[in-house]
Amino acid sequence: MSSQLKTLHDIIDPVAEALGYEIIRIALQNSARGGAVTLQIMAERPDGTMLVEDCAALSREVSVILDVDDPISGEYVLEVSTAGIDRPLTRRKDFANYAGNVAKIELSVPDNGRRRYRGKLLGIEGDVVKIEVDGEVFDVDFDNINRSKLVLTDELLAAATKQ
Repeated sequence: MSSQLKTLHDIIDPVAEALGYEIIRIALQNSARGGAVTLQIMAERPDGTMLVEDCAALSREVSVILDVDDPISGEYVLEVSTAGIDRPLTRRKDFANYAGNVAKIELSVPDNGRRRYRGKLLGIEGDVVKIEVDGEVFDVDFDNINRSKLVLTDELLAAATKQ
């Protein structure tokens, strides 16, 4: 994690927690046209829900703090959203909570020549994420995960619809 993202987490996480939200991901994305950067915050309530009103409340509170602390040089656009159905998996508990679903995992550093996995998420044991790809189980070091997310499947859609 870059030092700027760590600083943003240090500022935003306590605000979110005070409002009853958990931060899933904070990302800074440069504009394709060279304009303002986008500060993207994905959050949810502990029960996994996040309403439009929740996004607005978190956005208002974070805006105030960011105006005071000013951790981003130049112009930026603040975007607060839910993680969505095919959500990123960023926390250890995400790998446990979404075990049984299909996921994509990309490593920062290849392991035995492999950088990408797509298969059934089996969960996490300590710092080891387990994923089954074509009948073979792979152990992936949590700290070596660059990005990961759920894959949109009929089963995932059905589970989301039930909620």
